[in-house]
Amino acid sequence: MTRDQKNQAIAELTQLLENNKVLYIADTSNLNAEATHKLRKECFKKQINMVVVKNTLLKKAMERVDGVDYSELYAALHGVSAVLTAEASNAPARLIRDFRKAGDRPLLKGAYVEESIYVGDHQLENLCNIKSKNELIGDIVGLLQSPAKNVISALQSGKHTIAGLVKTLQDKNS
Repeated sequence: MTRDQKNQAIAELTQLLENNKVLYIADTSNLNAEATHKLRKECFKKQINMVVVKNTLLKKAMERVDGVDYSELYAALHGVSAVLTAEASNAPARLIRDFRKAGDRPLLKGAYVEESIYVGDHQLENLCNIKSKNELIGDIVGLLQSPAKNVISALQSGKHTIAGLVKTLQDKNS
């Protein structure tokens, strides 16, 4: 790889890092061609971008990003590294967990999710349990609707009671 190609690759990786708030680094070594194809296919289905990178180029790209300190992830940059990016913060973690049901790879090396850094494969379940933006919005909407539904339900059931009470009082006075 020439110096110009390296600079181009670093620039592309820097832009990838700047444009994404969700970054996972996974070890995809020991995956054969068929398993790698399946992993890429699953990534495409779940709108996850996957790029296999050289560790030294990724480190240089991380150093160039302003305002983000990736230094805790540097220790994870060894061996084969695939960078996974997505809109949903938990999508790559769930993909890794589900894909590993068929084997022992990919392994989570580290992740940068919404300004937090997670290092090591033992963090996978924590990352799977993070709720995505849409899930949080759905939870909030559900919580906001619940009291309103209870009030409306009570008012609707009460109108029959009140109407019956008024009718009984009218009949009694007649």
